Amino acid sequence: MSRKNNSIFSKPFIKSLFFMQNEWHQHGVFLHTLRVTYYALRGGDFRFFAAGLLHDVGKPFVAHQKEEDIEHGEYSFMDHEERSYQIIKNWFFISRYTKLIVRHHYLIRDIKKHKIKEPLRYQSKKEIWESLDEKMQEDLKRFLVYDDMGKGKKRR
Repeated sequence: MSRKNNSIFSKPFIKSLFFMQNEWHQHGVFLHTLRVTYYALRGGDFRFFAAGLLHDVGKPFVAHQKEEDIEHGEYSFMDHEERSYQIIKNWFFISRYTKLIVRHHYLIRDIKKHKIKEPLRYQSKKEIWESLDEKMQEDLKRFLVYDDMGKGKKRR
């Protein structure tokens, strides 16, 4: 998990929450979150309501800029899904199902992204995927569609 721990008053926290993320997101985390939730509800997938609201809650805490991010005024969010899960894991009013969606919502993309570049990370993520039941895998695929819809148009 990322060791980054931005304060809620820090520049990366505020900027990533309200204004900018990266080339894949047109909106800050807050608006993206509302859009993901909207598309899930519009699609009739009410089971994703809480996950839509909580899936990126950890992003502003881990927002950081790599050299290429600075050039474009963007942020990176390494292991944001795990940070999001760590924030909500002890919340008794959130279902185990929602916690799993939040924790693994980036898993499909992580597997694809690291297959060539980082074989060890790829293998560990692939093992997690294979440990999930078929229904959860299908739900993660479906949630990823709403997550992508919430991103808006790419900026670059």
